[in-house]
Amino acid sequence: MGELDIAYTLAGPDSGETVLLLHGWPDDASTWDAVAAALNAGGWRTLTPALRGFGETRFTDGGAPRTANSAMLAMDAIGLVDALGIDRFAVVGHDWGANIAEALAVGWPERVTRLAMLSSPPRLGGLPTPSFEHAQREWYHWFMATERGAQAVGEDRRGFAHLHWTNWSPPGWFEDATFERVAEAWDNPDWLAVTLHSYRSRWNVAAPDARSVWLETEVRTTRTLSLPAMYVQGAEDGVNPPETTRGVPEKFSGPFEYVTLPGVGHFPQREAPDALLARLIPFLEAA
Repeated sequence: MGELDIAYTLAGPDSGETVLLLHGWPDDASTWDAVAAALNAGGWRTLTPALRGFGETRFTDGGAPRTANSAMLAMDAIGLVDALGIDRFAVVGHDWGANIAEALAVGWPERVTRLAMLSSPPRLGGLPTPSFEHAQREWYHWFMATERGAQAVGEDRRGFAHLHWTNWSPPGWFEDATFERVAEAWDNPDWLAVTLHSYRSRWNVAAPDARSVWLETEVRTTRTLSLPAMYVQGAEDGVNPPETTRGVPEKFSGPFEYVTLPGVGHFPQREAPDALLARLIPFLEAA
């Protein structure tokens, strides 16, 4: 597909409504395993890709820019659903995936039926500079904006990611074997480049991919979305705690649910899939 060979899983009944599941960082597509299985059992068809720079997804053009701003990742996603002949779909995104999902809803409103965003607030209207307290939680953004920080991440990507898994959710939520299995997705040769570009581009340290500027502009100038939407917030999220997402409901003018999951951190789909599904399934079923 274009400059990418995207690894994906398409599961569930062909007759079911398609739900596009988009993972975040530092994570991989297996983050949706429990959610996808439940949705498939309920009659939905799920499409779960590995983002560029993750897992088995590979660039087929050695000279293609290793960009990863949200709009460019949304263009990857729309290219995938086009290639599979999928016209309309619901989208559920976590972390990076949440902002990719948001960009899909902005850029292709006639195709996205429902939007569920997990753990990363919308960027509609532009991404404001965070408060000092929130910037302290987002220290890794600024660290990767420096050349020495980038070098350090490249030299120990597992150690860097493990720190976030530990800091962003309550203790004991994951097993070492799970982390090591997921970390294999970050051995992708382009993981570091796309990671750095994602964080640098959101703060204007790097330019977005030129092909996606139109969509970045649309997201920045769009104030609200009117499609049915849900925002899921872990009450114990260590990087985007509830106090940083109180303004999210103002970004949606249509049917909207703001969900807080007690005792859950940044990874609801991994930490508490049953609690998430108890809210997600009725949302997807609603007329």
